[in-house]
Amino acid sequence: MQPTILQPAMTQPATTQPELPLAAVPVLAPPGRSQKGNAGSAARATETRTGKYLSFRLGKEEYAIQVLRVREIMGMQEITAVPQTPIYVKGVINLRGKVIPVMDLRLRFGLAETEHTHQTCIIVVEIQQGMSALLMGIVVDAVSEVLNLVAADIEDTPDFGNSAAVPYLLGMAKVKGKVKILLEISTVLTARELVGIEHIAS
Repeated sequence: MQPTILQPAMTQPATTQPELPLAAVPVLAPPGRSQKGNAGSAARATETRTGKYLSFRLGKEEYAIQVLRVREIMGMQEITAVPQTPIYVKGVINLRGKVIPVMDLRLRFGLAETEHTHQTCIIVVEIQQGMSALLMGIVVDAVSEVLNLVAADIEDTPDFGNSAAVPYLLGMAKVKGKVKILLEISTVLTARELVGIEHIAS
């Protein structure tokens, strides 16, 4: 399902670039494990990560989420602030009669807040919450392009040690000599945080 591009009044949605050929990068076995003994499981894990991704920018870094999670892309619009919420929760917006929470991904990742530009946009994503789904808007600096990633483009996330565990990282993709960080958007927030945000929208 391709995302629908909306253009609210007085704003300019970020434009996407056409799909481009992708570089092929060998998939490496995780450190400390036998490549032969883990070849089957590694191949299955990589297959679940292949497909179309929407890439976007936060500062100088490029991230990407699976297109299947994306519902809409819209330019910045008025966000109604909600008191006593985490700093990364900017508030709620009215999406055709449905109230949905909006999260600033910069602040969620501990980056400095910046002024919005004409490229700043909101990506409306569907997050899995147990057996139900939650719509949420995420604010990003700019949308880049749609990528079609195959197994050879994706590597496992490097081992940063137990203290630096980041369960929302699906892996790393190398595209035209650049690294794209693949996110599992449903696990960027913990289950407890999701429950709190779900209450905001209800």
